[in-house]
Amino acid sequence: MTQLEAARQGIVSEEMKICAEQEGVSPETIRKGVEEGVIVVIRNSIHRSITPLAIGKGLRTKVNANIGTSKDHADLELELEKVRISVAAGADTLMDLSTGGPIRAIRKAIIGASPLAVGTVPIYQAAVRMLDEKKAISEMGADDLFDVIEENGEDGVDFITVHCGVTRTSVRTIKEQGRLLGIVSRGGSITANWMSCNNRENPLYEDYDRLLEIAARYDMVLSLGDGLRPGCLADATDRGQVQELILLGELARRARARGVQVMIEGPGHVPLKDIQANIQLQKALCDGAPFYVLGPLPTDIAPGYDHITSAIGGAIAGAAGADFLCYVTPAEHLRLPTLEDVREGIIAARIAAHIADIAKGLPGALERDARMAGCRNAFDWQGQVGASIDPEKTRRLLETSPSAKEEGCTMCGEFCAIKLGKKEAGK
Repeated sequence: MTQLEAARQGIVSEEMKICAEQEGVSPETIRKGVEEGVIVVIRNSIHRSITPLAIGKGLRTKVNANIGTSKDHADLELELEKVRISVAAGADTLMDLSTGGPIRAIRKAIIGASPLAVGTVPIYQAAVRMLDEKKAISEMGADDLFDVIEENGEDGVDFITVHCGVTRTSVRTIKEQGRLLGIVSRGGSITANWMSCNNRENPLYEDYDRLLEIAARYDMVLSLGDGLRPGCLADATDRGQVQELILLGELARRARARGVQVMIEGPGHVPLKDIQANIQLQKALCDGAPFYVLGPLPTDIAPGYDHITSAIGGAIAGAAGADFLCYVTPAEHLRLPTLEDVREGIIAARIAAHIADIAKGLPGALERDARMAGCRNAFDWQGQVGASIDPEKTRRLLETSPSAKEEGCTMCGEFCAIKLGKKEAGK
């Protein structure tokens, strides 16, 4: 029985109870949210070594960290160190996006090392397998793709990104309207090229019921991918993106009918003024399904700083109702991220998520800021370190002021406004 099937029968599963305790809500809140499709509980039914995680309406905004190898950098030990860094930095989930080296062995090692839920994009492995066999990706058959998805389930993968909305119709819509940057999703591009070469429909759309059977078998959450997301502001909210989103809403309903939980991905690069409308559109078309956003990035010109760009967009998206932020690192668009890139990306996304939680009125979010203010007022430096989102960096940068007798940092020293204010008040 999947989490969704249990919820429909009025059953509060052990996973729901654990998630309720984590979130500070009642188990019935989680059960009802799962039943309605506005909350997902993530944990593969055979992946028992992790704590389940709930994502969705009324819950803390979650953060995902992408890791994984490429053909140019296939170092398993480095990826396992990224797991450690991601956990220490406060990520809620990991996605293994490996495209280099022995992908299944890497995935198993990451799952074994991670205390967090792990997601993947199975079409990457299917495409690499074709190349390893000295075949063109266009020679991949439907069975090749579904076999890899089955493997992911067997290995304990908790959620998978599948580009089911990249269809001949949605791709044609992009071509008819025209785009400055075309298709920027790797999975979306692989799928579009496969359809073009084979003159056939996307197997994940055409044989969607087969995908649902596999997902239900392992209670894997389907993250319906934004394969046609805009890769630059000029392409944002175009007909191709919206056509795909309409299809994803229909597919989400079909998944729920089969007892399979779903999230929706989107929307990539979006001007600041259009972010809220994009969130509202997704929620309307997909019946409130949890929204998993990459960014969104409200400018295209900040390579090296895209973790900041993404945090700006993510805070606005989260405040508007997005539930799950995929981090973006400073290395986005430039290279495979380093350990420091991973850490910086996670912290930036967590800042955005916390800002969003304050805007949503999530219980306890604003109280954390009040604790920080109290510690500052009391010159409680260790309290400030503990209340900060990144205690390690806060501690490293802290420099108290001798001129202010440690009641102030070296920014203002004896002219510390709080110190002077207390003298004025006679405290």
